[in-house]
Amino acid sequence: MKIYLDCYPCFMRQALSAARRSNASEEQQYLVMKQALSYLRDIPPNATPPDIAYRIHELVREIVAVNDPYQNAKETSTKMALELYPRLKEIVRESDDPLDTAIRISIAGNIIDFGFKEDIDDLWLTVQDVLNKPYAIDHSNELYHKLEHSEELLFLADNAGETVFDRVLIEELSIPVTYVVKGGPILNDATLEDALAAGIDNSASIINNGSQAPGTIISLCSDDFIHHYQNSSLIIAKGQANYETLSEAGENIFCLLQVKCPVIATDIGVPTGSIVVRQSKKLIE
Repeated sequence: MKIYLDCYPCFMRQALSAARRSNASEEQQYLVMKQALSYLRDIPPNATPPDIAYRIHELVREIVAVNDPYQNAKETSTKMALELYPRLKEIVRESDDPLDTAIRISIAGNIIDFGFKEDIDDLWLTVQDVLNKPYAIDHSNELYHKLEHSEELLFLADNAGETVFDRVLIEELSIPVTYVVKGGPILNDATLEDALAAGIDNSASIINNGSQAPGTIISLCSDDFIHHYQNSSLIIAKGQANYETLSEAGENIFCLLQVKCPVIATDIGVPTGSIVVRQSKKLIE
């Protein structure tokens, strides 16, 4: 997905938020904002929003010398989600369509997104809303077909806490799952530690993509991850940043997300607040 003009103030908000979460001094906050503004003046024309977010958060880590500004937020998110886990499992057990319900629960978890806002919405109310909301884009039948004819699934994680909701979906699948987290902290994206805290290792293999960037920027990923990615017949990509980087990456990829950002809503062609199961397109060069 290309960068829109409305992305610029969001990058600045993220920079200031990350600096403050790192307990940066006023002088450090000023330097973060000054350097972020300087960087934004010269954005490459082919960059995606996650490319820029990666650099902005790298600036914060360099200036403030804090490796993971969102560590406390991630731990809190995971704890809140785990408290809901038994109720989520019960909903799936009692559902007339357990797989659809589990997919919706996974999408509900995508509300935990500190790249977009500073706090966490009521998770239970979000679950109830997503369970009863029609998809704005519904390629679930295509996803079901792929699940029936694939021997394994590569699952690209998004945020900590959301990992617990993903676990509910993974536990409903009948094929082996490899769950992919980030290679290092970026925003509240899930790392290995976050996935383990959510209990993902009880139902899936866990690898990291070797990258400390939002979404999945292939050029920044490790050779090991790229091997998995290139040889996967089916990939689930969670969240907005994965949509931004993989929306035209091929028909074996399904983007599952809540559309929280007006810019992404415009790009994908649905109202803000929509839920989406979208099969990725083939890039036309």
